[in-house]
Amino acid sequence: MLQPDLPLTPEASRRIQELVSGLAKALVDDPEAVSVEVIPEAASTVLRLRVASTDIGKVIGKQGRTARSIRTILSAASMKMQHRFSLDIVEEGIAKSATPDSSGTQQA
Repeated sequence: MLQPDLPLTPEASRRIQELVSGLAKALVDDPEAVSVEVIPEAASTVLRLRVASTDIGKVIGKQGRTARSIRTILSAASMKMQHRFSLDIVEEGIAKSATPDSSGTQQA
């Protein structure tokens, strides 16, 4: 059972950050522009994925399928670490919109 109030260790945070970064870099044309910011919140952690504006479509995919797949992998890691993660995909400093968290529910 997922317990979102468990603390996240720095090592676990780094591993999740590398996971998302590695997936994004494998998809884009400009891997040097990929960055993942870890933002701890009260009961979860937000991962803010930044990519070049020319690569945003590659990370989101047709009808959001690629982004949904990345979130599915993130959800599986969340279960193992017993900590909730959500993924925001950002282009040029602007969040794309409200995004589902790793469990698929909508966040503002």
